Amino acid sequence: MDKTIKLPIFGVGPIYVITCLLLTIFGLCLDYFGFLGFAKLPKARIFMSILGSIFIIGGVILWVKSVIFSKISEKIKSGLLVTDGVYSIVRNPIYSAFLFIFTGALLFAYNLCLLVLPFIFWAFLTILLKNTEEKWLQEKFDDSYTQYCKKVNRIIPWFKR
Repeated sequence: MDKTIKLPIFGVGPIYVITCLLLTIFGLCLDYFGFLGFAKLPKARIFMSILGSIFIIGGVILWVKSVIFSKISEKIKSGLLVTDGVYSIVRNPIYSAFLFIFTGALLFAYNLCLLVLPFIFWAFLTILLKNTEEKWLQEKFDDSYTQYCKKVNRIIPWFKR
């Protein structure tokens, strides 16, 4: 373990969040202006609105638990690998929170075409993390991080394997 490596507090977060936000807005604009009318699911409106609300609320809760309750900024500055609390069910809960919030917003449009975007968000995040933060964490924490990765999902919250 190389304790001298300093990890950035924001990591790839700004790149990920801004890109996904812009894609979400673009998709919702396409829907709003009728370019995706062929894929509307009016009979699913209530269901998708409820599901969208659950995703947004879940995302906000995940963000609050990962940023405020876990005090992640302080722990990053201290050079600690956080594996407890919400970090025991997902390795990247802040990014997961935004994935959920953007997915929730898209669900309110009840448009089948827009449901491709969450998969793009997931793939984009996976590529970003594998090529940046996961390399940094592996270099800094070595076997501790490897063991953590074996137990906890990267993006989708799940109970310990």
